[in-house]
Amino acid sequence: MTGIYRDVMPAIVRVLAADAIDNTAKQSWQRLIDRKVDGGFRALLSAQDQFEFDCILHALLHRELSPAEWDVLHARYSTHFDRRGQAIERLASRVHSPAPSRFLERAVATWAIPMMKGKNGKRSTAILMLPKEWYDMNNWDEDARPDSTRNRWRRDIRKQLDRFEEEALVHVTEILDREKLLDAA
Repeated sequence: MTGIYRDVMPAIVRVLAADAIDNTAKQSWQRLIDRKVDGGFRALLSAQDQFEFDCILHALLHRELSPAEWDVLHARYSTHFDRRGQAIERLASRVHSPAPSRFLERAVATWAIPMMKGKNGKRSTAILMLPKEWYDMNNWDEDARPDSTRNRWRRDIRKQLDRFEEEALVHVTEILDREKLLDAA
């Protein structure tokens, strides 16, 4: 039997969105990720059954992932604005840096919500974006420290966050493999 999910990333996005989905309309991320179902077991499931699998996996991941792993996934991939913001705040407290708190908070937020390319007026207002000035590192440090110091802080913070994300993705992959929820490649 093949698995329910084609890959880890679509599974994570579906699972994190499961608690934010209502039944009034199809979510835009579903059209982007699940454009085609390549046969397999998932093709046999109704939309409601797929949603129930997503909810069950949401509960399983929430139970088995550490709070830090759960927060990094929510901060990076969640479609729920409030939960994403809360995860970013908790994640900032887990990062070790000599940088001031404002710098640290902005560095974590801009890592989790990268600046989108394109014109500002051309996208949906439902997309979570930070104000443009948040992406300007000159606004992160009130003491006007040298660029080399701020760049080093940002680089070190992002390395930690990337490591946290990698550990979380590896753990999710192990869980999905163990439960046989990934399609065999």
